[in-house]
Amino acid sequence: MQVETEAGTPLVDPEFSRPFALDKLGAETAAVEIDARPVEREALAARFDLAGLDRLSADLQVDREAAGLVRVSGRLYAEGAQICVVSLEPVPFALDLPVSLRFASEGQVQAAGEVLVDAEGDDPPEPIEQGAIDLGEAMAQTLAVALDPFPRAAEAVLAKTEFGPAEAGAPATEGAQPVSGRSGEASPFAKLQQLRLERGDKT
Repeated sequence: MQVETEAGTPLVDPEFSRPFALDKLGAETAAVEIDARPVEREALAARFDLAGLDRLSADLQVDREAAGLVRVSGRLYAEGAQICVVSLEPVPFALDLPVSLRFASEGQVQAAGEVLVDAEGDDPPEPIEQGAIDLGEAMAQTLAVALDPFPRAAEAVLAKTEFGPAEAGAPATEGAQPVSGRSGEASPFAKLQQLRLERGDKT
């Protein structure tokens, strides 16, 4: 499995690669444990713009299903820190997530019909590439989806800036400027409201 751009152009190999060859998978469930090494976690932290990634591991089971599908299930564990979008301070996270992914041959994925669509709402299957499933990259992508898209430290508040007022209850920040950008001058919105009041417009 290769990391791809939005246009589908293959990039470098994944930072955390653990290919599982399906020719080793018989009728019985295969139990697989994977754990990212420090250098792999460092590379993933850079890829996902994290302050740090202290753990990424998974206990997985790989099973064959009907219609040639392969199911990967189990649990994903991750610990690290994201970057607060307000203060840029680390925001710790600890994840313990269920994993349930389906994979199919590339031909099946391209010709996906009712046989590959789960009535309970499973996502479409991912393609099996060169007879293997990269469990490491699958877990990296699972982590990426689970991360908070707008991480914020509990004490982080937005100060008043030229883009708008501070959040309710936010303390004044040293050096912060009024909305208009010039001390003592009312914002255009305040002037408009005053004009409406003078004209008796209460809307």
